[in-house]
Amino acid sequence: MAPRRRPHRPQPPPPLRQVLRPQPHRRRPAPQDPGVKQYHLLPELIEQGFCISPDELAAITGMRGDYTMFKMHGGIKGISRKIKASLEDGAKETDIETRQKLYGTNRHVEKPPRSFWMFVWDALHDLTLIILVVCALVSLVVGLATEGWPKGIFDGLGIILSILLVVLVTATSDYQQSRKFMELDREKQKIYIRVTRDQKTKEVLVDDLVVGDILHLSIGDVVPADGLFTSGYCLVLDESSLSGESEPIHVSEEKPFLHAGSKVVDGTAKMLVIAVGTRTEWGKIMGSLNEDGVDETPLQVKLNGVATIIGQIGLVFAVLTFVVLLVRFLVDKGMHVGLLNWSANDALTIVNYFAIAVTIIVVAVPEGLPLAVTLSLAFAMKKLMHDKALVRHLAACETMGSASCICTDKTGTLTTNHMIVDKVWIGDVVKSVNSDKNISELKRVISEGVMAILLQGIFVNTGSEVVKGDDGKRTILGSATETALLEFGLSLGEHLYDDYKMLTRVKVDPFNSVKKKMSVTIQLPNGGLRTFCKGASEIILEQCNTILNTDGNVVPLSEMQKHNVLNIINSFASEALRTLCIAFKDMNEFLNDQPISGDGYTLIALFGIKDPVRPGVKDAVMTCMAADITVRMVTGDNINTAKAIAKECGILTEDGIAIEGQQLHDKSSDELKELLPKIQVIARSLPMDKYKLVTSLKSMYQEVVAVTGDGTNDAPALRESDIGLAMGIAGTEVAKESADVIIMDDNFETIVNVARWGRAVYLNIQKFVQFQLTVNIVALIVNFVSACIIGSAPLTAVQLLWVNMIMDTLGALALATEPPNDEMMKRPPVRRGDSFITRIMWRNILGQGFQ
Repeated sequence: MAPRRRPHRPQPPPPLRQVLRPQPHRRRPAPQDPGVKQYHLLPELIEQGFCISPDELAAITGMRGDYTMFKMHGGIKGISRKIKASLEDGAKETDIETRQKLYGTNRHVEKPPRSFWMFVWDALHDLTLIILVVCALVSLVVGLATEGWPKGIFDGLGIILSILLVVLVTATSDYQQSRKFMELDREKQKIYIRVTRDQKTKEVLVDDLVVGDILHLSIGDVVPADGLFTSGYCLVLDESSLSGESEPIHVSEEKPFLHAGSKVVDGTAKMLVIAVGTRTEWGKIMGSLNEDGVDETPLQVKLNGVATIIGQIGLVFAVLTFVVLLVRFLVDKGMHVGLLNWSANDALTIVNYFAIAVTIIVVAVPEGLPLAVTLSLAFAMKKLMHDKALVRHLAACETMGSASCICTDKTGTLTTNHMIVDKVWIGDVVKSVNSDKNISELKRVISEGVMAILLQGIFVNTGSEVVKGDDGKRTILGSATETALLEFGLSLGEHLYDDYKMLTRVKVDPFNSVKKKMSVTIQLPNGGLRTFCKGASEIILEQCNTILNTDGNVVPLSEMQKHNVLNIINSFASEALRTLCIAFKDMNEFLNDQPISGDGYTLIALFGIKDPVRPGVKDAVMTCMAADITVRMVTGDNINTAKAIAKECGILTEDGIAIEGQQLHDKSSDELKELLPKIQVIARSLPMDKYKLVTSLKSMYQEVVAVTGDGTNDAPALRESDIGLAMGIAGTEVAKESADVIIMDDNFETIVNVARWGRAVYLNIQKFVQFQLTVNIVALIVNFVSACIIGSAPLTAVQLLWVNMIMDTLGALALATEPPNDEMMKRPPVRRGDSFITRIMWRNILGQGFQ
């Protein structure tokens, strides 16, 4: 077959593109061939000046990426022109509504909500209710035949009305709960992302993303739409949720396709959004799913087991009651009338006996238990939403009530997460820099050359950026530590920021929690190359063999000077300051395929960054201790900084110990088992150290462990824990996805509040179970004993149904929605394997029942 001819440059833009073939008489290739696929350009698109259809854009970023079509449209520059978007400035604000109308919104198709009548229909499918309906109909027929209208319909009609009322109450409750869960699901989807529009970088909701936006991605983000890589460094994606392949995908200008649902494992990037919502690969998968989003919790499963056992007991009582009533009736009839002489009244009596037996089963089976659990959990979830905690999984509410250990991060959780540079060591000079006066003194002490290198390092080696808001004011977007350094740099020389940001970055090695450093190589104006490295103080110090003095001269770093620097690091850390070092190295050449060197650096400065402890954290920790919940702090900080903060929070006590993550990792199982109860602080920890701590606490001591996390690498520990708590502000999307609860304000007090509500849920359900089982046992005993002694049941089917409805619904409402009190946090948590119905509860149930 002759080769296919393609134009060198796409025609801008034909309404219908077709590919010419040398042999038109041959059959057309298969439709999936992108060279033959035809796309219509709608008149609305042409009218607004767009030159490519949304379906064609979606085809370009299909799972395998269509390079042919991508190149035919002129690559990323050609596509950006056709969708009227700038690769630097993004889409125009005035075009947003038009783009949403023509190219779609970034929302997935929601499953339509079930109507109220569907819940009514489900409630009517209950087997015992169906049997009662049959009994009611038989009672109506026999009653009309024997007693006539209207007296004959009373019993049957009473049963039917009771059944209808029970069904309506059950359906109403289920309908309301489904609505609440839908609201929670919508709340979970409120994710903010950073985009560039109209030359301004801002944060917008994922749902508001449009084709043409320039999206900023960093480690831990989940890609929210399909698009094309425009610029970035070391971008690695995990597409396993889409393709099932566990191998990471390296994305670059040569392989520019990004897909919604992928997770950023490493690197940073900007991406041009070209497909949103249902046109993305992820959107297509989501559209094919059919989820309810409501799972039974472990407590519900446990209670369903209790309900089954009680139902079986009720069945035995019902059969015995029916047999006793029937035997007494037959004996009485045989003695007075004769067994061969039957009337309609006799049939009605037997039907009533059967209805009583069936009703006993209905009453005995505590259908109200799942209802009470659902009400209690939904009530707790709603209250926790007001208290800045979004519960993603129902089970987390009740499980958190059993938590015996909380492994918490420091930054942003125990502290305010608003960091400022408090002290600086540079050229053998230590200065406080927490005021304008101190900043001016630092400028006088340090030479211009040193100041220029310091500012250059701060401005080019950062993951944050300075942006202008709608009001024209400059704000900094980025992590708390990066923001603190950038704010400090701007206070020293804001006028140099734009100049230094224009320098070409040759290679970037972004920060991650394993390397604990970030490196950048830049092209200097004079033609040379310079690498800046910034990160954990001890790590950067080990890479340095020279130091920059106050005059700007590079001098050797002696062992004595290195020892002095370590002393300064420890002195900063003992004041609860987080320490960071910055260093540089000049080079003549650099190969793109080689990693950035890790030695031969010149030390510039040491920063002491302050992050004040949140108000109320110490009281919250004391509350946990009173509730027999152990709080352990796990942080990447220096051990001295960690100990200082832990003591301030009340976490580190006299009999507790603080160790480094490496020490924990090196301990044998026997050593770890002996040490674990005493460990209160783990410093310089890696994510896998946190994972090991969680697994060890669960396996060795059967602890119920809650874990906080904010980074991508915290995901294994969050999944392994009994309750994963992700930070809503500082947390990455991967961390939130792995968590059970999202703490919206990143506050430790909120975590304690979740534990308090968890205990309330558990205790409320215990109260309801005790109440309902007492009523059930009384109803069973009264009807059975009466049937055996006097030959009739004192409670009719209608009366039993009313009792069942009242104790199922009103009892659940009254007992399952009681808010927590302080006394709940003065008792130990429920341990694994503890029986839900305690001995005291059995004593109360049986004692009150037999009275």
